[in-house]
Amino acid sequence: MTRVVAENGESFDSLLRRFNKKVQNDRILSEVRRRRFYEPPSIVRKRKRAAKLRKSRRTTLKSMRRYR
Repeated sequence: MTRVVAENGESFDSLLRRFNKKVQNDRILSEVRRRRFYEPPSIVRKRKRAAKLRKSRRTTLKSMRRYR
């Protein structure tokens, strides 16, 4: 649960801004969107595998650029 404590003299706008930033950093909304509908295990595996491939390609490209 995300919680933000108001400091003395802090405006509501700055408090709301801090709360929104904290929610974004905790990735709460992305988690809610992901869990909105049931996802079969096969789709979960496929999605994780695609993410893993993207990450490995990215690291490979970065290492290739470094040695040029």
